[in-house]
Amino acid sequence: MNAVGVYVPGGKYPMVASAHMGVVTAKVAGVKRIVSAAPPYEGRPNPAIVVAQDLAGADTIIALGGVQAIGLMAFGDAASDFPPVDMLVGPGNAYVAEAKRQLFGRVGIDLLAGPTETLVIADDSVDGELCAADLLGQAEHGPNSPAILLTTSEALARDTMAAIEAELAWLSTAAMAEVAWRDFGQVIVASSDAEMVDIADRIASEHVQVMTRDPDYFLRNMTNYGALFLGPLTNVAYGDKVIGTNHTLPTRRAARYTGGLWVGKFLKTCTYQRVLTPEASVMVGEYCSRLCELEHFAAHKEQADIRLRRFGNAGH
Repeated sequence: MNAVGVYVPGGKYPMVASAHMGVVTAKVAGVKRIVSAAPPYEGRPNPAIVVAQDLAGADTIIALGGVQAIGLMAFGDAASDFPPVDMLVGPGNAYVAEAKRQLFGRVGIDLLAGPTETLVIADDSVDGELCAADLLGQAEHGPNSPAILLTTSEALARDTMAAIEAELAWLSTAAMAEVAWRDFGQVIVASSDAEMVDIADRIASEHVQVMTRDPDYFLRNMTNYGALFLGPLTNVAYGDKVIGTNHTLPTRRAARYTGGLWVGKFLKTCTYQRVLTPEASVMVGEYCSRLCELEHFAAHKEQADIRLRRFGNAGH
């Protein structure tokens, strides 16, 4: 791919990790020109984001946010000799997501991400305080971020709800996380690990934190998720920031049909065809001619028939 535009959310709270998630991935894929845009803060480029964009390998860095940045990267600017990109990637707010949706076709996009979702699958091998931390760790993203506990233990379910209330009493982002938990939080008690797999695949959450005695059971059996985080030693924040996998992941049940951003998103599958002998052309052409006749594509049929006449003396 020739050119990619990487959007990095910013403002007062810079999403520094998003620079690495988009720029580094495109760089590894061999993209020739990488443009990265992030909104300024208080009239100036955010230094933390600029450093992250530069270290990741961006060729052009733009201090511009929102729909304006998406539009500039998609359409380019002839006056300043700024050519458009071929693909737009990276998370953003609802306006950024809608701009990407409307521009799909003019440019490629990674996916339509947001709001952040998390599903914690747990049994009584862990405690409510740990589950609460992992649920609120994603609920703080926004007031419409779903956070769901799926468990086989009613005792853990009740302990987790109590632990959430305790953490909200001191959490600095409680104003956001509390609304998300109140309006979009769920606790589901299932009868078995197999039922939890069934429920989890129907939810198709962006993030799935598995803290059970046998987390590999879920790795072997689940199919619909953005990313799995296996065992109590890992968590979604590790994946969001530092562990190495990408945090641009499918939301709104899109995990049923796609995964997250990875090197392959920037690679095209191009095909070519060559028939090597007249005999082969005749063999293929006979089948092609009959199929085209069945479908009433007369000009398609003639593409095959002319080769049958020339290479096979078939008398067509």
